[in-house]
Amino acid sequence: MGFPGTWMTESESMVYRVVPKCACSSIGQIMFYSDHGRFFDGDIHDSTAGLHKWSQAESQKPIEQNVKGHKSYAFTCVRNPYGRILSSFFDKIAGIQRNGKRYRGNLVPQLVQKYGIEVGSPEDGFDFDQIKSFRRFLLFARDTIRWRRPMEPDIHWSAMSGHISTFIVNGGRYDNIFFTEKFNDGMQSVLDHVKTPVPVDIKAIPKFNESEGHGPKRIHKISEYFDDLSRHLVWEIYKKDFQLFKYDFDDPDNKMPTGEVDLDEVHAKLGN
Repeated sequence: MGFPGTWMTESESMVYRVVPKCACSSIGQIMFYSDHGRFFDGDIHDSTAGLHKWSQAESQKPIEQNVKGHKSYAFTCVRNPYGRILSSFFDKIAGIQRNGKRYRGNLVPQLVQKYGIEVGSPEDGFDFDQIKSFRRFLLFARDTIRWRRPMEPDIHWSAMSGHISTFIVNGGRYDNIFFTEKFNDGMQSVLDHVKTPVPVDIKAIPKFNESEGHGPKRIHKISEYFDDLSRHLVWEIYKKDFQLFKYDFDDPDNKMPTGEVDLDEVHAKLGN
C-alpha cells in the first residue's frame, strides 16, 4: 500500500500527508517555496517535479525510506467536517473545475438524475436552492461511503480519519496535526521544528485556493444547511473526525476546534 497522498520536500525537511479540502494547496506551495524560493507556477496538485509525491514513481522510494525511518518532521492538517463537506459540494459538485468542465465528467448529470440535485450554471449565476441540493448531495455522499454506491467514495468527501490512518497503518508517525481554521499558527508550528533551505515568513505567504472563483458562493450560514437528518448523516460519516480532531458536532456554526489534537490517541485509534 505504501504512503498514498504523501508529499515530501526534495530537501527532506518535512513530510506531509495530504487531506483534501484542508488547505492542501497552500501547504504544498509552502513546501515547494521552502526548497526553491519560488512558488510553483500553477496548481501545486499539477506539479510533477520540485516536490516528492507518492503518485510520482521516482518519489516512492525516498518517501518510504524517510517515513519508515521517521527521518523528517511529519504532519497533516484537518478541518471542521461541516465546513469541509460544504466546501466539497460547492467546489466539486456546484462549481466548474480548472479545466472549464464539471468535476469527473458525468458525475453531476448522474446526481441530477438519481438524487434530484440542482447546481445552476455560470449562465444563470448559479441560481439554485443551495440548501435543498446540498442535503441531497449529503445523502449521495453517505451512500458512497456506507455502501460504495452508486460509486466509490471520492477523496474530497471521504473522512479525514481514513486519509490520515493510511500513513500510520503503513508505518508512519505524525509529529503534528493542526487545524485549517488556525492555519498560520499551525503552519508556523511546523516551520519552527524544521530547517528549510529557504526561510519562510508565513505572514507573507499568499493564500492558495484552487477552488476559488469558479462556482457559486455560499449564501447561508453553515447551520442552515444542516437540519436534523443532515446532522444525523454527518455524524454517521464523520463521527471519528469530530471525536479525534476535537470539533463541535452540536454547533455547526462553531467552526473552531474545542481542544488540541491528542497525537497518542490518534495513533492508537487509527493505527490498527
